[in-house]
Amino acid sequence: MASLPHLPPRLVSAFTKFLAWLTFGLLWKYRKRMTENVASVLGSELGCDQQKVLVWRAWLNFARGVLETMTVMHLSRDEIIGKIKLEGEEHLKQALEMGKGVLAISAHLGSFTLIGGRLAAAGYPFSVIVKQPADKRFAQLIDDYRAQLGIHTISAKPRREAAREILKALRNNRIVLIIADEFKSGDVMVDFFQRKAPAPRGPATLALRTGAVTLPMFAVRGSGESIVLSVGPAISAEERGDIEESVVATTALYTRHIEAAIRKYPDQWNWLGLPRRDGKMSRAEMARLAKETRAVADEG
Repeated sequence: MASLPHLPPRLVSAFTKFLAWLTFGLLWKYRKRMTENVASVLGSELGCDQQKVLVWRAWLNFARGVLETMTVMHLSRDEIIGKIKLEGEEHLKQALEMGKGVLAISAHLGSFTLIGGRLAAAGYPFSVIVKQPADKRFAQLIDDYRAQLGIHTISAKPRREAAREILKALRNNRIVLIIADEFKSGDVMVDFFQRKAPAPRGPATLALRTGAVTLPMFAVRGSGESIVLSVGPAISAEERGDIEESVVATTALYTRHIEAAIRKYPDQWNWLGLPRRDGKMSRAEMARLAKETRAVADEG
């Protein structure tokens, strides 16, 4: 894979399309779920043929993202900066001047795996929260690659240890990236693409209790092979009279920003983040998660 950056663009493009075509057929369960999600959300806006095109383009973009990630691992910092354009850098600088850290809210959209590499290449202190693969040796290998790029990895589990690491990073005025478009085990019900979805309270709780600035960040593909990392203006937390109401309102606000970005670039999202069905966690699960998050935040 070290040779990827030196191959002709046309060859890389052809290989990417072949890889996407092959996996599109083999991983039919994921393709089926993506198709169902697109139909449920955009069925009234797009015809069947248009939906099929959207699913294929989303799959192809995901394949491109995989190869782009492998390529960046072998680029110099100057090459990374030249490859990925940064827009809205002034918002990032203003946020870091506050000295309380930055919560970067993003999604599995476009070239999201390149956000850390681009910012770290420019000298910004960057940490990312990841769900580690089961294979510990593989997980360590990926962590080492991130470290080479200047990215600090925070494992999402155990949850309490992750929260401590996040608080430490924010106190050190670092940027902490949170991919916030997975709605499976959250304890705050939000509206996401016209359906109820359980979102995690962690990002909102951290913003409210630490004063860290929240910035939306999305790395998307432009014309040709260009990639643009866009940093939006700060998202102010929803301060209500009660902390619980504030967390719920702020989480809903973050979700609206994520949905807006996905709607703008629907063919660059993986379409797997929609909840399978409307549902709620048990009260015991909600109470446990809320207690853990609050306890760790209070320690900071």
